[in-house]
Amino acid sequence: MPLTLEIISPEKLLLSKPVDMVVIPGTEGDLGVLPGHANLITGLRGGLVDLYENGKITDRYFVSGGFAEVTGEHCAVLADSITKQSELNAGKAAEALVKAQADYAATDMADSNAYREASDKLISAQAMVDSVTANRADL
Repeated sequence: MPLTLEIISPEKLLLSKPVDMVVIPGTEGDLGVLPGHANLITGLRGGLVDLYENGKITDRYFVSGGFAEVTGEHCAVLADSITKQSELNAGKAAEALVKAQADYAATDMADSNAYREASDKLISAQAMVDSVTANRADL
């Protein structure tokens, strides 16, 4: 019995389909979700969402952050922004990383909210650069 995956951006439902497994970039590490998974809600960091069917990755999406809600039959990825891995641009990713590094360096570390925001943006930008070069041969 497959798991229903929904990927939702702030604007609309981008994808709703059955998958055998999905791997999401949780804030505490990557999380594999199979049918029958325990219920949970988790934050997402920047990284790839991998969709599996018949034991192989069939599609990959980059998320910049957000949340995921998991039940035994359903996984909803509520992403801040999402892009198909194949549509990521190496130049734009590198520019975003340079900007995030500069913003982080200029952040007042005594301001915990500003530090957290700058740190999250830096992690997401680095993940985007890494995602551009991630192995696409699995698809």
